[in-house]
Amino acid sequence: MPEENSLEARGETFFLNLRFMLIVTVFVGNAIEPLIGQMSGLHSLFVWIFSFHMPLFVLVTGYFAKKSLTGTAGRRVLLQIGLQYLIFQSLYSALDVSLFHTDNIHHSFFAPYLLLWFLASHVFWRLLMLGMARWSLWTKLAFAVAAGVAVGYLQLDGVWFSISRTFVYLPFFVIGYHFNFAAFEKLYRKYARIAAAAVSIVMLVTLGFLFEGIPLGWLYGNMTFMQVEAHDWYAGAYRLAMYGLQFAASLAFLGFVPYRFSRMTDWGRRTLYVFLLHGFVVRLAVVSGIYAYIGNAFGAVLLVLSATLCTILLAQPAVKRLLHPLVEPPVEWMSVLRQAALRRPL
Repeated sequence: MPEENSLEARGETFFLNLRFMLIVTVFVGNAIEPLIGQMSGLHSLFVWIFSFHMPLFVLVTGYFAKKSLTGTAGRRVLLQIGLQYLIFQSLYSALDVSLFHTDNIHHSFFAPYLLLWFLASHVFWRLLMLGMARWSLWTKLAFAVAAGVAVGYLQLDGVWFSISRTFVYLPFFVIGYHFNFAAFEKLYRKYARIAAAAVSIVMLVTLGFLFEGIPLGWLYGNMTFMQVEAHDWYAGAYRLAMYGLQFAASLAFLGFVPYRFSRMTDWGRRTLYVFLLHGFVVRLAVVSGIYAYIGNAFGAVLLVLSATLCTILLAQPAVKRLLHPLVEPPVEWMSVLRQAALRRPL
């Protein structure tokens, strides 16, 4: 195998492993959220997860976007994300009105329902990268960081159009798109990975205490400064500090990620199914009343293990075969309609 192909294969394996590990943290984080105000251990785990999992997920998305940003492939991805958003925004909103009754939800196609912010932002990240195509990496990064800070000063609810998270996490998409896996592989050798993982464990133990009294909205990235009650003119400095924390936490977590191909690598190919479907599982668990029976460490561990097991189950090939038309809706018919419209005489 040519060296370039070998490097490409190693990079894909690493990022698929990372993607699966991240979707586990997404599921676990959302599963334990109803209990973080009652159990300090879960609060620490939650803060640790949110310090890296969204930045890294955006970075991974940027990395895999390199092959499909432009041309026919790029248009197809944008169309499919749009269809996914329409389908799942409708499903989640309908179930929320009839069954879930989640607090503080805007039922509008202009306000993504909870986890669906990622679909809306993904579209904008791709469009922004196309607009910055001729810029250098450092110019893109400078703009992305500046925009991530500036969006916080807007006097509006950051969930509309997912505007806050789109710009807050744009730097990580840029980094992922330009990620140099060869340089990373040389840097993250055995002892560097051990040190990084050790730092991540220290963060797991300490971040919960550091975030006592600090609004978690800073970690979510979906709130403007006025929403987290940071009204001072220098509030942007807090966003920069948060970038520093998220960057450090992300680098530390990468120490856990294996380079070798395994069953987990294959599961990493179907994380989209876990992402779009796990919200139904979590919301059904909430309305079932099961959280009222989880009040000790054993119950918390069982909850984390259950979320991990559900992640593995939703990443199975059988789920993809069954739900492929829903999760990855075909878009070819849209191109056919477009071509037919263009051929129609005026």
